[in-house]
Amino acid sequence: MKIAVIGAGSWGTAITSMLAQKNHEVVLWARNDKLIAALTETNENTDYLPGVKLAPNITFTNDLVKAAHKAAIIIITTPSHAVHQTIENLSGALSAEAIIVSAAKGFELSRLKRLSDVIGETLPNHKNRIAVLSGPNHAEEVGLRQPSASVIGAACRSIAEQVQDALMLPYFRVYTNPDIIGVELGGALKNIIALGAGIAEGLSYGDNTKAALMTRGIAEITRLGVAMGAHASTFSGLSGIGDLMVTCTSRHSRNRRAGILLAEGKTMQQIETESKMVVEGIRATVAAHQLAQRYQIEMPITEEIFKVLYENKAPKKAVLDLMTRGRTHEIEE
Repeated sequence: MKIAVIGAGSWGTAITSMLAQKNHEVVLWARNDKLIAALTETNENTDYLPGVKLAPNITFTNDLVKAAHKAAIIIITTPSHAVHQTIENLSGALSAEAIIVSAAKGFELSRLKRLSDVIGETLPNHKNRIAVLSGPNHAEEVGLRQPSASVIGAACRSIAEQVQDALMLPYFRVYTNPDIIGVELGGALKNIIALGAGIAEGLSYGDNTKAALMTRGIAEITRLGVAMGAHASTFSGLSGIGDLMVTCTSRHSRNRRAGILLAEGKTMQQIETESKMVVEGIRATVAAHQLAQRYQIEMPITEEIFKVLYENKAPKKAVLDLMTRGRTHEIEE
């Protein structure tokens, strides 16, 4: 089948490489003319995924309509803030049977919307043909064909299974989950906790600190997710604790790295300027902070990271305030 990957960052490039190995007709779209020219000439994305050679059966284009024309599956891998405009630009080029997969991890900040909701509102005729891909998948390792697992969230089981079949490889195992809300939120919210893990590392705190942060982090992610309609059990899976673990601990994690730089005294603006790729946790922190207020949910770690990012609170003071909160129970039910 023809599959279009929209967005030629590291993850989009890794997904494209996987799909080509299954002999799909794969098109990778990027808006940058120079990147397309380099990909066409070298079959390698040296800007975002160096060291991974791409198969010769991949087509590279900056023409969005050409990329989407007659594609059975469209996989969106752009940064979260670009999803809405990208989908609007795609809307006239999609076949009626096309499946739209969101592989971006974040929110539309202006309306505090999950990205699958944004896609569904923009493409009402495809509302039942939307899926979400999430899990502990660093592109650098998937590109090297290291064993990895992921999850497809979709309300319609047959849609999830079609995407599952398209992506499954001996080194890339894909599960399905009907809880599209939970799968999507797990992938977006873990980036906030990874910022915290980086801050802890930058402050030279040890394994105890990071373990406590991750455990209480998944607790508050679950708390908000359930309030928004997700199933608590989803956050024990690949898009919850799985993605949280890898993003908080991996050397590949942009959000963890950003947290380290925050602890070292860099400002959010400096970090965003210096980073080649988008640090999604910075924007997700704003969304989660506002959603917690909307749903009246306590998210103390998110609250302190918000203050570090947007109110210039000292990281050490944020840690102290977390540690000296009033006593509470671990099991909240």
